[in-house]
Amino acid sequence: MKGYEETGRLRGFRCRHCGLVTATWGLACSRCGSAELEEHELATAGKVVAFTILHVPGDEFLNEAPYAYVVVELDGGGRITGWMPSVRAEADLTLGERVHFAASYKPGVQFAKDGTASASG
Repeated sequence: MKGYEETGRLRGFRCRHCGLVTATWGLACSRCGSAELEEHELATAGKVVAFTILHVPGDEFLNEAPYAYVVVELDGGGRITGWMPSVRAEADLTLGERVHFAASYKPGVQFAKDGTASASG
């Protein structure tokens, strides 16, 4: 599976047995235990269900701090974590806010608020 940066798409898995959609790779479905998982293109938009502001990030993101680390519930199923460089303070984002995947040359899964383009690239 190619990286998000290479394809501009979010990829995950779907269980052929129960239909669970997930962004997390595994040997078996976390809901029913079936090993019948297939690659599945995930939606690129969703809503923020959790977030925190990182002020002391890892080396790859040192020049980006502070930024939001988010958990996004994607339209069509699945949750995925990512980051939002345009969000610098807790007041800049609310739970339930609509966001979309913003393909970038930077590492990781980057999101932007709906109605905006990628903030950094």
